Amino acid sequence: MLSNIRVVLINTFHPGNVGAIARAMKNMGLSSLYLVDPNDYPSNEATSRAAGAVDLLENAVIVNSLEEAIGDCSLVIGTSARHRTFQLPIMNARQCGESAIQEAKNHDVAIVFGREKTGLLNDEIAQCHRQVYIDANDEYPVLNISQAVQIVAYEIWMAHAQEVNKVHGETELPEYPLKNEMDLFHHHLEETLYDINFIIKNHPGKVLDKLQRFFHRSRPEKGELGILRGILAAVQREIGKTDK
Repeated sequence: MLSNIRVVLINTFHPGNVGAIARAMKNMGLSSLYLVDPNDYPSNEATSRAAGAVDLLENAVIVNSLEEAIGDCSLVIGTSARHRTFQLPIMNARQCGESAIQEAKNHDVAIVFGREKTGLLNDEIAQCHRQVYIDANDEYPVLNISQAVQIVAYEIWMAHAQEVNKVHGETELPEYPLKNEMDLFHHHLEETLYDINFIIKNHPGKVLDKLQRFFHRSRPEKGELGILRGILAAVQREIGKTDK
């Protein structure tokens, strides 16, 4: 389960933070680190701060975009303490750990952390299924990014330990589509809504954003998504837009 959970860091500015995060991850049994457009990497400072977790840095996957880092994941959790206009189901760090472990039994999971100063952008949090926040003192709730990773990683480790200790009551989890499969569905939905003139291209409004938020919140299973794609294809056939 732990090997199916990746930590995704977006545009980290201080290389020392990357090293500290690698160490925090290894403390809690996590080994998959993805770096999206890091500011300064590779770095001797990162290696120095990683201590005994240099192997995580050596095996880190470096990509140019968030889409590349999460495309093959079925559950993407973005970390943010701020209220967003793009509202997602919100969980605390403990709930995040429990959800990640359950999902990681069968699928890849991504926990996404934003920039040190500005966190995740709205369009980045919009690509996530869930938002996680870390409870802290209201008078000073600011956490260093490596501290935030350590807390979330600890809750993942504890949830993993509980799961391993279970002897009875195993239940089969539903199969969920991957992130890139959901992206294809959203593109198909948008195309169909334009085809039937439900949305006007010059004045699309917020319909597509609201629908994307709905499907992120509801998380259709893989079979359900197939039904939805089939419905869209049937609509397009009826109006003569496609041979699908």
